[in-house]
Amino acid sequence: MKFCSKCGCKLKLEGNVLKCPLCGMEEKFEGKISRVTYGNKKFESPVVVVGEELERLRTMPTVNVECPKCGNREAYYWFIQTRSADEPTTQFYRCTKCGATWRYYG
Repeated sequence: MKFCSKCGCKLKLEGNVLKCPLCGMEEKFEGKISRVTYGNKKFESPVVVVGEELERLRTMPTVNVECPKCGNREAYYWFIQTRSADEPTTQFYRCTKCGATWRYYG
């Protein structure tokens, strides 16, 4: 496999010439071909689309804290600097069960 010296795109072999499909740069091929494989892989498993909000929350850390709305003991959390830089960050929580959001100024 070789890459274009101008744009970095992967070169394609056309006869005895390596050609860049992006910028058109050509280079004479003087090497030996050991194996050329072309193909498209088809995915057998179905693609599952998850809502943006749910996917974002799924990657957030959780903490053991009681939800003031439903009493659930698990919530996602994140920190944001809402006040001046010399004051502590504001801690936000979102219940994993009911979705209620609240904050703690610490």
